[in-house]
Amino acid sequence: MSKSDPRDIDEDAILRGLSAEELDKLEDELQEMDPENAILPAGFRQRDQTKKSPTGPFDRFALMDYLEKQAIEHKDRDDLVPFTGEKRGKAFVPKPGSGQIPVEEQITLEPELEEALKNATDAEMCDIAAILGMYTLMSNKQYYDALNTTGSIANTEGINSVVKPDVYKVYPDEPPNDTDVEDTLRCLQKNDSSVTEVNLNNIPDIPIPTLKEIFEAMKRNTHVVSVSIAGTRSNDPVAFAIAEMLQSNTTLESLNIESNFITAQGMMAIIKALGVNSTLTEIKIDNQRQKLGDSVEMEIASMLENNPSIIKIGYHFTQQGPRARAAIAITRNNDILRQQRVR
Repeated sequence: MSKSDPRDIDEDAILRGLSAEELDKLEDELQEMDPENAILPAGFRQRDQTKKSPTGPFDRFALMDYLEKQAIEHKDRDDLVPFTGEKRGKAFVPKPGSGQIPVEEQITLEPELEEALKNATDAEMCDIAAILGMYTLMSNKQYYDALNTTGSIANTEGINSVVKPDVYKVYPDEPPNDTDVEDTLRCLQKNDSSVTEVNLNNIPDIPIPTLKEIFEAMKRNTHVVSVSIAGTRSNDPVAFAIAEMLQSNTTLESLNIESNFITAQGMMAIIKALGVNSTLTEIKIDNQRQKLGDSVEMEIASMLENNPSIIKIGYHFTQQGPRARAAIAITRNNDILRQQRVR
């Protein structure tokens, strides 16, 4: 007797022959077969249990009292290992003769060497240790002093001085920038030939309008070759003034705007302005408060490729692509400058 082909079974005829109770039971079984089907609503992933008759009216306070009573009557779980305060294991008792080198590890030297080592001072032992490469017994200064000295004792303080740190030279703090901002602005506006460099670094209280006036005056200045405003809290309005200045100025060669609050929008305006500037050779824009982003770095790389006058740029790229392109462009620009000098 051969089995019938499942494809020949008439499912519709079988379903029509089932009663209502059998259809409900079949539906429950089908739902139970796939309870984790994310496509079905949550109410259809399990059997319908809402057809049960209520056991009584719902009383929230009675339920809370019952749960509290159950919690109080439930016995706490006992600790598997109760704490007794006793210490496990045996107390450590040092063996007699500890602290000495075992007999099998002791080294016997010639009588002359034994006598020399026995009478050697700490300073002489320190020199011997340095010569033998036992640098862990002394400071770096003692070690290198012993290696560079011949015929005399270099480590006069002995091995015990290893606990002393090396004495480092203390350098005084950099003096504050005492540049008179207002006087500098007047000189720039007058195009004073005696002012060729403007250094306003680390002067934090320069008003933003004053910085904008400085770069407004730089549009017509023909003597200043270097401007540095690092650490002056310059922002995007100052950056836009710098961009306008770069489009007009034909004298400036070095610009430093590091460590400020210029965002990607302001820096993008400066980079685009460098596309039409042919006199600036060095620019520093690193360490802004916000990251400039990938689009600015790509614009910097494109600017360096199209502007052969830039031979130095102070910026740490975060992306490998723009970094490689900028390095190639800077190398090419320096080669062009070198060839011009040879001619």
